[in-house]
Amino acid sequence: MIFYSLKEILWMMLAAIAVDLVIGDPKWPTHPVIRIGSLISFLERKLRKEPAPRKSAPECAGGGQAAARAETGAETGAAEGVPLEAGAPPDTAALSPRSLKRRGIVLAAAVMLAAFAAMTAVTAAAAAIHPWLGYAVTTWFISTTIAVKGLKDAARLVAVPLAAGDWAAARKYTGYIVGRDTKNLDEGELTRAVVETVAENTVDGVVSPLVFALIGGAPLAMLYRAANTLDSMVGYKNDRYVHFGWASARWDDVMNWIPARLTGILLILAAAVQPRMSALRAARSVGRFARLHPSPNSGIPESAVAGALGIELGGRNTYGTVVSERARMGWPLRPRNRGDIDGTVRLLYGATGWLAGGVLCAIWLLN
Repeated sequence: MIFYSLKEILWMMLAAIAVDLVIGDPKWPTHPVIRIGSLISFLERKLRKEPAPRKSAPECAGGGQAAARAETGAETGAAEGVPLEAGAPPDTAALSPRSLKRRGIVLAAAVMLAAFAAMTAVTAAAAAIHPWLGYAVTTWFISTTIAVKGLKDAARLVAVPLAAGDWAAARKYTGYIVGRDTKNLDEGELTRAVVETVAENTVDGVVSPLVFALIGGAPLAMLYRAANTLDSMVGYKNDRYVHFGWASARWDDVMNWIPARLTGILLILAAAVQPRMSALRAARSVGRFARLHPSPNSGIPESAVAGALGIELGGRNTYGTVVSERARMGWPLRPRNRGDIDGTVRLLYGATGWLAGGVLCAIWLLN
């Protein structure tokens, strides 16, 4: 822990969860993820010595940070080698693969260290002014690294028009949170896109930042958020980023390895207390299907949710002219429908509740 005892960190984690559940990601002040994204874009241009056409940096959100995180975290296309955007230039011959990899390592190290150092300075300064200001600032910044409410809001933006039969709006808002083409998706496929996104982002939008907050307070939680944003912006296996984004993608995998497995447990526990869901089937689904996912971490929450709901996830995704076949997760006991979006949000909140309960138990044990 940095500056604080374990008990203090636990209380601030609990408060941060409450802040996120109530407030979410406000549009003001500027969200740290936007600053991190801007730094990544700036350093990439400098390291490549060229302007780099790319995705926009993540935005702040109830529609923003969580929606951007949902797209960039859950569906980077890294596993499939999906193009970043039509017309994006590949890595130039001027820089060798080895040079690109080295520069990518510099980018990842610089961004993560900058996020950690900035947050350490801000929280230390706040604590020096007054202890309660330090608590408030630390709590606030931890809350900016999680996005329970933002993920729910992003999911509801799709679920509401789906329920009203407004396919154009449902496809539009689904396109905000996934990278695949959405213009021809039906209800089942729109539902799959949202369910997969919310399931996977239960790891990087909730559990992972709180795990790192437990270890190192707001500075380490923000370092994790920087690593996740790096992966979302440069962690692609396409011509442009396969070498330059290698370090960012690998580091994100490493940092999410333990939290992803904890998330699987939390989702199984959440399913155990939800009506018409099966914790046993969720656990069996993780054991059978998680390893089939191209990511070492993403298959765990996706297979857990698929098993809990009794639906199948994965399948064919289209990215421009590229068709990608994703591993199938879960058993198709029934067709997917818009109600599965609400079911996944309930699992998200249930996992968050179990995590908050664990924090409360730890506080009680420390008394």
